[in-house]
Amino acid sequence: MEDLGVQTGFWLLFLMNVGKAIIVLVVGWVAAGWVSRLVRRRVEAHPRLDQTLGAFAANLVRWLLLVLVAIAVLNLFGIEATSVVAMLGAATLAIGLALQGTLSDFAAGFMLILFRPFKLGQYVDIGGTAGTVVDLNLFFTELKTVDNVQIVIPNGQAWGQIITNYSHHDLRRLDLDFRIDYRDDLDLAMAVIMGLAEGDERVMDQPAVPWIAVTDLREHAVIISTRLWCRASDYWNLRFDLVKAAKENLAEKGFTVPYPHQIEVTVPRGEKAGPAA
Repeated sequence: MEDLGVQTGFWLLFLMNVGKAIIVLVVGWVAAGWVSRLVRRRVEAHPRLDQTLGAFAANLVRWLLLVLVAIAVLNLFGIEATSVVAMLGAATLAIGLALQGTLSDFAAGFMLILFRPFKLGQYVDIGGTAGTVVDLNLFFTELKTVDNVQIVIPNGQAWGQIITNYSHHDLRRLDLDFRIDYRDDLDLAMAVIMGLAEGDERVMDQPAVPWIAVTDLREHAVIISTRLWCRASDYWNLRFDLVKAAKENLAEKGFTVPYPHQIEVTVPRGEKAGPAA
């Protein structure tokens, strides 16, 4: 009977600790989420800090709080924090090998935050993958493509790739090439294109005035190139509008779109092709 009482007491104590552990986990999980959101709002509200740092700091605080919650749960079962630290220290090599990729992503996340090659909301290309940055946390960077597809890139890969940031500067240069037929008037074509550029309020005079020149002689067309400066936010709409307007205005002036010409010579079977007359 005494052994039965001891076993009953042991299981009752164990069940009580399990209940406490569940409560601590739930409360800790909710509290960690609440504190991380508070940290993110405070950081984002600071005028000298950007949103990228807010998301990263909130994620870091959340994970640190969850680690503390896990230690508290272990203490409920008689496992002291010092013992956990000792075990982790002894298993450092094994953990490092097992989590090599994760630790690399973690370290790369700090490098991305420290040097900040991009921020939330900017349009970037990371190793050939382009999209708008929607999240940067401890382990991965999330992009959203123009057709609303989610792309998740581990921070280790993002840090090790060439990063092209199309939104870093407020101004961008727009380069356009137009093909003009050899029989058409080049000066008139240049005047039409330059008139469209100068007449658009989105085209800027700084850091350079609009530029246009004949840049190449191709097999079937003369290439007229123009370079214009505009705000990064106007880049694509200005490009599409100028291409459409140039096509319509050049057509009104009698310009034709040059295209490759091909002459097909058919030789009857059994005959040899002679020299062209």
